[in-house]
Amino acid sequence: MKAAVYPGSFDPVTLGHMNIIERAASIFDKVYVCVMVNSEKNPMFSRQERVEMIQRCCAGLPNVVVETSGGLLVDYAASRGAVAIVKGLRAVSDFDWEFQMALANKKLNPAIETMFLASSEKYTYLSSTVAKEMAKYGADLSDFLPNEIIPDVLNKQKK
Repeated sequence: MKAAVYPGSFDPVTLGHMNIIERAASIFDKVYVCVMVNSEKNPMFSRQERVEMIQRCCAGLPNVVVETSGGLLVDYAASRGAVAIVKGLRAVSDFDWEFQMALANKKLNPAIETMFLASSEKYTYLSSTVAKEMAKYGADLSDFLPNEIIPDVLNKQKK
């Protein structure tokens, strides 16, 4: 069985993230979506809230498991028997950072590969930050977020 990890902060999960999850789930036998800590971000949702929202969005994907980790990504991946880390790329600017991280992860654990999936062109503009900004101004979020979590984002935005 080939397993992969798709890590991210997912604050919140977007349609672009879901596109990568669905595509990875069609390639690997098991995909672990791992909500990670990003010390440079101030999240809107707790890690557990993000896990729960992604679980709802992935309910129709039986080979996807959603978890969280506060440790090193390669350690988490190794603990799950993953052979690959899946990263979505929207633009060249994403590649610079992700390539550095891929090399660092390869140094830490040479047995785990990094696989880059190019974003579907309809999601290249999309990020969690963009979605949260649109929510602030009451925009229609149906082109940004899965329907399952739009109420969560709108309710959190009101607080």
